[in-house]
Amino acid sequence: MTVLEGLAAGTIDLTFRRWSKQNVHPGDVMRLEAGVIEVDSVEIVDPAAITDADARRSGADSADAVRGTLRGPADAPVYRVRLRYLGPDPRRTLSADTELSEKDVEDIRKRLSKMDRYRLWTRETLRLIADNPGRRAQELADLLGREKEPLKVDIRKLKGLGLTLSLEVGYRISPRGAAYLRLTEDPGRTR
Repeated sequence: MTVLEGLAAGTIDLTFRRWSKQNVHPGDVMRLEAGVIEVDSVEIVDPAAITDADARRSGADSADAVRGTLRGPADAPVYRVRLRYLGPDPRRTLSADTELSEKDVEDIRKRLSKMDRYRLWTRETLRLIADNPGRRAQELADLLGREKEPLKVDIRKLKGLGLTLSLEVGYRISPRGAAYLRLTEDPGRTR
């Protein structure tokens, strides 16, 4: 069982990390493939004080196993992070929806129009992802003549609308995104 599966199953609610600076804070919410996770608490701990019971709550067999996985500078603090599983990521369900009503299409169109307020990018990016599944962000950025990091932020916005999916490597258009493109494409366009 992976840590993410353990979080979803309720058997894991802790993680230990060695960071030069605290990377998460209580109340932070993370959307992951396994679902939505909330950070309940964060505290600095002495690695020697990690117990076997703590280790099991983090998905490890023993405290020594946890200490063995800690990465980062040896003088950096070790954080004990308590996590809570909030449920499945609603974007997964949304992204699978291919039965778009006229209202759904209009709602998506309005949201994309707001994103395009200062620079037209949404349709071109959706089309490029649809035509190039599995392409890395850098490759997509090169094809669009854009910087990689801002493009990744924009693709996350599209993912938030259920229009794209992140893969292990790269991205692909979601079923919802494909339906939207199909319903709004210029009928004279040839592929």
